[in-house]
Amino acid sequence: MEVRRIAGALGAEISGIDLRHKMDASQTAAVRQALLDHQVIFLRDQDLTPQQFLDFARAMGTPIEYPFVKGLDGFPEIIEVKKLEHERSNFGGIWHSDTTYLEEPPMGSMLLSREIPPYGGDTMFANQYLAYEALSDTMKRLLEGLVGISTSAKADVSRTREDRIKTDGKDNAPENYIAEHPIVRTHPETGRKALYVNVAHTAGIKGMTDQESAGLLSFLFEHQVKPEFTCRFAWTPNAIAFWDNRCVMHNPVNDYHGFRRVMQRITLQGDRPR
Repeated sequence: MEVRRIAGALGAEISGIDLRHKMDASQTAAVRQALLDHQVIFLRDQDLTPQQFLDFARAMGTPIEYPFVKGLDGFPEIIEVKKLEHERSNFGGIWHSDTTYLEEPPMGSMLLSREIPPYGGDTMFANQYLAYEALSDTMKRLLEGLVGISTSAKADVSRTREDRIKTDGKDNAPENYIAEHPIVRTHPETGRKALYVNVAHTAGIKGMTDQESAGLLSFLFEHQVKPEFTCRFAWTPNAIAFWDNRCVMHNPVNDYHGFRRVMQRITLQGDRPR
């Protein structure tokens, strides 16, 4: 197994492993360590069945169901993330960390590419350790102890779900989820601090008026996706991206109108941010 960095900020490609065969304990530990070291990892040429994809996810953590969209038949933990030829919005097409509106947001998410457009459709990732560490000491002190309010109903992101909810939505999904999490969280495995707000879901700061929180959040949203904190992944067929939701944001680029893009996604159970 070989691990090769793809950018200065985060991201590494792993080669020399075939996930059609279950990993042994040493391989599992090596892949998990690569995730902690590089925050997002990529594995190409993994032509997996849904069961094999789920087996990989289970080796990395505990798969959970997504609140708003039904999973594949027989595999409720695997949802399709897709944009069809006639659609203009792409699912989750905004910088975000996955489902931070849950009390226990996922520790990680993984995508497997099934159909990709002839060009475009890359996914960008942003390292939130670096975003936090680049702040001034004064800003770090200001953020200490502040709590962000996350909601699933912010308009910019809820619009990106509309097409999928029409075709694949769950009948019993609540209209809105709300959760409160620290604006700066400490990673439970590495001990490093990371910014934990995102423009898709963070709607305010606890104890502040909307006007007071707007300026601070606007600064953080712009700061946390500076180019020097990011990497960009160009998809190929049967590629996997696996990112640490506790310290990484992502943004699928919506630049392939008229073409089809179909991915399968699994999210892994996390804990309450602290």
